[in-house]
Amino acid sequence: MYVSAINCPKQRAYEQMMATKRHFGKLGGNVAYHGFQSFATGEVTPEEAHKIGLETARKMWGNEYEIVVTTHLNTENIHNHIVVNSVSFKTGKKFENHISDHYKLRENSDAICRERGKSVLENSSFYGGEKGEYWIHKNGGMSHRDILKADVEECLKYSRTGEDFELRLKAMGYTLNRTEDKYRHLTVKAKDWKRPIRLDNIGFTRDVINARLSKHYADIYFFHIQNEHPRYKPKRYPLLEFERELEYEITHSNDTVVVLVDVIFYIILQLLMLARDDTVRQERRQPLSPSVRMELAKFNQIQKEYLLLAENNIHSVGELSVFMGDISDQIQSFEQERQHYRNQIRHCNSPETEVTLKQKCKELSAKMEPLRKQLRTAKSIVERYPKLQELLKTEREMEITARNKERNRGYER
Repeated sequence: MYVSAINCPKQRAYEQMMATKRHFGKLGGNVAYHGFQSFATGEVTPEEAHKIGLETARKMWGNEYEIVVTTHLNTENIHNHIVVNSVSFKTGKKFENHISDHYKLRENSDAICRERGKSVLENSSFYGGEKGEYWIHKNGGMSHRDILKADVEECLKYSRTGEDFELRLKAMGYTLNRTEDKYRHLTVKAKDWKRPIRLDNIGFTRDVINARLSKHYADIYFFHIQNEHPRYKPKRYPLLEFERELEYEITHSNDTVVVLVDVIFYIILQLLMLARDDTVRQERRQPLSPSVRMELAKFNQIQKEYLLLAENNIHSVGELSVFMGDISDQIQSFEQERQHYRNQIRHCNSPETEVTLKQKCKELSAKMEPLRKQLRTAKSIVERYPKLQELLKTEREMEITARNKERNRGYER
């Protein structure tokens, strides 16, 4: 009942969108993008909702893209679905769908709703928080804040006083700022963090922490629990052990001839595997740096990047650069060949020949797909390895400090 199209006939919207893609030779990738617009229960009639949806779509994409707007009545909340062609009929450019486009869509929708006296969601965030965290959780992983929250909970669980809580955090690589007259909020910071994180932002307000500590302090048997769970103290120093085994020091020069990128990725993966092993944690031989442990959220991606290095026998940044150049040349060659076939298709009068040419284009696209994935992974390595190297330097400093402290304690005895 409520279906409209902009810049194309609604009965043949799909065909028109595909014709646009064929015209510009952009049949690959996303076919279209899907947005939705929902209204408070009982606030709009279907007709009003549909008009608002059309006005929003026109304001957002109406000058360049083919769009279909539908209004659905199958839930308590009347809502619009908006489908936008991924290729512009005017310029042939692809819609890239950045997070900034999401905010722009919301701004346009809110402005139109306010003009018509409808309610909007004030100050609400996309994805229930950070975009990165949304996708990490969606894929079953843990974000940096999740790991920090688990560490804080671990420390608080076995603390009776604020001092004990602070010492436990320090043993895990954090510093706690609890100066009443200077800061309004409790914050924690790891050595290599640029700025601290407020504990109340991850669910630990002053009241929550004080209530937990008071409860433990009032329990005369709580010291048994404390004794069974002493503050974290490493028994082994895994990074220093890996360095000895590999005969390689993380603190080598940043000269690209010296830095072995594959070794950096190998060591970080070994540390991450230790960090996610509960048995290793109990044996007190996991990484000390919170920042290293927080890379767990990216474990699968880092593993994929290391495999690319290992499978292609790449050790240095220079070798990686040569590899990327070779891949780019292959992709460019295939693209030129595919464009040649597409140009022939446009002037082809034989259906049989057209089918053959399209099949050749399809085969070339299939060849390019894994190459593009390799290139994306290689670019990700270039961006990631300097950070990983700095993380390992921080971990090394912490392990050396902890080891020296333990040795000095032994001498004092």
